[in-house]
Amino acid sequence: MAATHGAYIRAMLVDDHELMRTGLRLLLERHPAVTVVGEAATIAAALEIAASAQPDVILLDLDLGGASGLDAIPVLLGAAPEARVIMVTGLREPEAHQRAVQLGAMGLVRKEQAGEVLLQAIERVHAGEVWLEPALVAKALGGISRQRAQPPPPADPEAGKIERLTRREREVIALVLEGLQNRQIAERLVISETTVSHHLTSIFAKLGLANRFDLIVYAYRHGLSQQPRQG
Repeated sequence: MAATHGAYIRAMLVDDHELMRTGLRLLLERHPAVTVVGEAATIAAALEIAASAQPDVILLDLDLGGASGLDAIPVLLGAAPEARVIMVTGLREPEAHQRAVQLGAMGLVRKEQAGEVLLQAIERVHAGEVWLEPALVAKALGGISRQRAQPPPPADPEAGKIERLTRREREVIALVLEGLQNRQIAERLVISETTVSHHLTSIFAKLGLANRFDLIVYAYRHGLSQQPRQG
């Protein structure tokens, strides 16, 4: 990851362990594309810093001592509307992961992963993509898939939107749900990255969505998690 035209990714750290915050700060600050604009150990302190610093990316622990990082997501996004939240957690609780995504987190990185993984997640999320491993997608959003209603009747406006999708666009959606990025989708479908971008732009427009995060949630809710059958 490298800085573009001198731009920095302004990151904020929210973790109740000082040692963890120090390690994250050292990791981030030695990278030329990232600058740390604030640190907090509590939700109250994080809210104040987020409102004043307006970070681009917030690295948020799920376990903040006596409080839950889940409670912090909506208030932090309210204080810094342009920020994107990445959960950095040691907890292996699918229900908590699912709830974090539903509340607006756009990335989830486990604390045992390498620092390079976190840096890649920051870059992708800052660019408007989601960072969820395929296994985490299944755990975090599987509940949505299981709980979704039967396919809507033809009169339903969502059914009309979905019917406008081409077979190729549905293939792209299925690969996005596998956690693949544009380059990997292009390789899988034997098309160019530019074509993948065009497909995603068309998908977003047809479904009335803004980004990959919205697409993932929408796809699980409306049964688009499987690639169309070849016919």
